[in-house]
Amino acid sequence: MKKDEYITIPQLAKFLGLSRIAVYKKVKKGQIKAIKIGRNYAISKEYISVILGKNVSEKAKKEIDCAIQKTLQDYGEVLKLLGEE
Repeated sequence: MKKDEYITIPQLAKFLGLSRIAVYKKVKKGQIKAIKIGRNYAISKEYISVILGKNVSEKAKKEIDCAIQKTLQDYGEVLKLLGEE
C-alpha cells in the first residue's frame, strides 16, 4: 500500500466540504468505504471518483435504472403534466 494512494478522513472532509465528524459517521455506517489502520481510517483515492459519481459500478447502474422505472410507473402522468408547465 502506497501512502499517496489513500487519504484520511480530514482530507476527504475538506475535499467534500463536509465536517470531519460527518465523514467519520458515513464511514462508520458503511456509506463510505474505508480501511482501518490502527485508530485511523484511510479512503482509497480511486473510491473518491465513486463518491463523486464519476465512476458508477454496474450494480449501481442497475439500481438507478430500477429506481427510474419505478418512478416513471408511479408518477409518469404527473411528470408529464409538470413538463408541460
